[in-house]
Amino acid sequence: MRQRAGAGDEARRASARARRGGMQALAAAGMFSISGVCIKMIPWSPLAINGARGAVGALVIGLWMAATGRRPRLNPAVLTGALALCLTNILYVFAAKLTTAANAILLQYTSPLFVVLLLWLFAGRRPAGRELLACLLVFGGTALFFCDRLTAGSRLGSLMGLASGLSYAVVFLSGRPAGADGASSFFFAQLAGAALGLPFLLGEDAFPPAALAAVALLGVFQIGVGFLLLGCAIAAVGPLTANLLCAVEPILNPLWVALAFGERPGRFALAGAALVLAGAIGCQVGGAAGRPAQESLK
Repeated sequence: MRQRAGAGDEARRASARARRGGMQALAAAGMFSISGVCIKMIPWSPLAINGARGAVGALVIGLWMAATGRRPRLNPAVLTGALALCLTNILYVFAAKLTTAANAILLQYTSPLFVVLLLWLFAGRRPAGRELLACLLVFGGTALFFCDRLTAGSRLGSLMGLASGLSYAVVFLSGRPAGADGASSFFFAQLAGAALGLPFLLGEDAFPPAALAAVALLGVFQIGVGFLLLGCAIAAVGPLTANLLCAVEPILNPLWVALAFGERPGRFALAGAALVLAGAIGCQVGGAAGRPAQESLK
């Protein structure tokens, strides 16, 4: 009887942990989604913006690590995560330059499909049917949301967008190998982004107060708080579920812009948003979060 009660308590704790992790992933997506409305307020080049927000984000993550007594780790697993996040930011910037922003966002959110593939190849974890359905709903919904703005684009821009989807998948997987530490990876990634963006930031000649406030918001909330929440979510629900839940970010991003600047989404966009939410939240409710330990890369 005690053994059965103990198993029940463990199951309830695991369920509560998964729900908390799901909420953390959605909160992280909300933090990430402020980028569109904030970037519209900053009259700088993309790499200058990325460098400035990275510097503030690194400061926030560094202060959090100091306050919690965590020292940054430096090992192959941490460097892999840092490189993946740094590449994701850079590839997305250039993809958006060479093709449309809609194309770049859509291709970046092929990342859940790459998570499934990498887990299958390197961890031997075959995806459940509900997970494949959730991936297809998320990708299809994102395509429908941006269908009015999708174009043929350039081949190089599309390849860079697809590469950003692969590197973004590695970001979600990077917290799983032995020796990994998400906070350290995110900290070093933002330091690298700040260093790469510094020459472009020094080349800017306009620093209006609204732009500086927007950079502070991006660095503190989108980068700092957002990635700290993401690290907690990945540990709780695993990389695939966290990635699928974060897929609400490209839907929320233009919605905040619409509210701030009066841009109204069309019927296709609303239908696409509904599909993304169905895929992301359905994956969590349906129990795809139940096996985070089996989603690790060996």
